[in-house]
Amino acid sequence: MTSQEPGFDRRMLEALVCPLTHGTLEYDAERQELISRAAGLAFPIRDGIPVMLVDEARKLD
Repeated sequence: MTSQEPGFDRRMLEALVCPLTHGTLEYDAERQELISRAAGLAFPIRDGIPVMLVDEARKLD
């Protein structure tokens, strides 16, 4: 995988929502995270799989 390729299938963004707000997510390719601005959380993507657990999410600054 090159740095230009997404770490996961970007079509998943159409189906995934924030588990807290049920709002849309943004993909941060550099940090390999899905961002929920409404919840103030960043969900990690590990081995191409989004981890949509609030306990695993990073709080946004």
